[in-house]
Amino acid sequence: MSVSEPISDRIRNTALRSRVMSAREAAALIPKGCNVGMSGFTGAGYPKEVPLALAERMNEAHARGENFRIGVWTGASTAPELDGALAKVDGMELRLPYQSDPTCRKRINAGEMEYIDIHLSHVAQFVWGGFLGKLDVAIVEVAGIREDGMLIPSSSVGNNKTWLDRAEKVILEVNSWQNSALEGMHDVYYGTQLPPHRKPIPIVKPSDRIGETYLHCDPEKIIAIVETDKPDRNSAFTPPDANSRAIAHHILEFFAHEVKMGRLPKDLLPLQSGVGNVANAVMEELQAAPYENLTAYTEVLQDGMFNLIRSGKMAFASATALSLSPDAAEEFNRDAGLYRDKIVLRPQEISNHPEVIRRLGLIAMNGLIEADIYGNVNSTHIRGSSIMNGIGGSGDFARNAWLSIFMTPSSAKNGAISCIVPMVTHVDHTEHDVQVIVTERGLADLRGLSPKKRARLVIDNCAHPTFKPALDEYLERALKYSPGQHTPHILDEAFTFLPNWQANREARDAWKEDSVVQADAWK
Repeated sequence: MSVSEPISDRIRNTALRSRVMSAREAAALIPKGCNVGMSGFTGAGYPKEVPLALAERMNEAHARGENFRIGVWTGASTAPELDGALAKVDGMELRLPYQSDPTCRKRINAGEMEYIDIHLSHVAQFVWGGFLGKLDVAIVEVAGIREDGMLIPSSSVGNNKTWLDRAEKVILEVNSWQNSALEGMHDVYYGTQLPPHRKPIPIVKPSDRIGETYLHCDPEKIIAIVETDKPDRNSAFTPPDANSRAIAHHILEFFAHEVKMGRLPKDLLPLQSGVGNVANAVMEELQAAPYENLTAYTEVLQDGMFNLIRSGKMAFASATALSLSPDAAEEFNRDAGLYRDKIVLRPQEISNHPEVIRRLGLIAMNGLIEADIYGNVNSTHIRGSSIMNGIGGSGDFARNAWLSIFMTPSSAKNGAISCIVPMVTHVDHTEHDVQVIVTERGLADLRGLSPKKRARLVIDNCAHPTFKPALDEYLERALKYSPGQHTPHILDEAFTFLPNWQANREARDAWKEDSVVQADAWK
């Protein structure tokens, strides 16, 4: 051991103390071309020392003319110390299953890095099935190591159980910044199996605990332990703007209507929401709403839900990660012990499991990039080919929730682009999985409607006034000229009418005449 500082009392297993070393020494144990499973989920619980040291080592290798790249698997997005550092030095050959780093995104869209965008609930079974190849190394942050060698998870669980089980070698980062009171807050289920040996997952309410509070790891696989006390990436959330508040207001009105109709119980169903200001705005609106004993079964616990727990409006929340602002993280760290009976953190293969989501009957609320008039949603790509972040867990929840809600402002880029379009340029969630679309303009409940009725409702209730006439005209002309009338489209225009609708009016008029001829030919 070359670390001169005293070993933290977070490492309580005496045999493993001999494996404490510097981040630089640990990074030297990671070979070129390997696949590395790293902890981390939305900026929580990711390794903070070894990836930086590895990036430095890669940069030195590249300066010598050597190729040094690895495959990086995580729970979801991480932070600049991981994704950003490795992407900056061109150190990733492959990335999965979700990312949000600007440099990483740039390399993916430039074709310099392979990226597999995958449902978060699928990652563990893909690894166990061998579809992704061999997992060579796991780098996992923990809050501590017990005397018996069990690992105390930190602020996210993500895919850590799978990484520790499947990796040939393991490097641990023991982070003393993570509150020791996290011990006991986790529920790590070891009962999942591959077909045909699967059994029901026995969760019937969000507060059910079905596993253990610790992570297992064969001590013989642990090749290095690195100590750190660095905080998670806790980005402050921008206060909800007028559009976010309007969207939240429409959703709360919809909840009230559904309760009145008897389709939701008086205290709603378990909530799931994606990360962002709109989601936080909905949670803020719930503070003043007439609902008590709320529950959540979600991936990420962010400020809005945390505030509901603090105020007593939310009785319990199940997630796989904490993604809190600096102020909320400071408060949580100060009083973490108070929340052990109100919060549970699970592996993402359980937090996002379709069986559990369907059984609990969740209200799922997620964001989008664009939605089309028939209810298809694009949540990942710009102009059909450039990845933004990834599908994350939105598909896990949308397909299986009792209520599948997608939220967005009606326009983007300061009003230059409509988020409601004739046909999405990339489909992540088909019309079959999208029940409700909400913008600041209004809400479209698409349940029980045929495609043409969906289109009319989406345009009328959700489109921005600037773009509504163009969408009206598109639908009118599609109803007149489309060769098929179940889901009427004019395919030559579906992807081009915005933002050049006005400039192309003359071309469209000429197209009308051609469309009549084509429609007659189809008949």
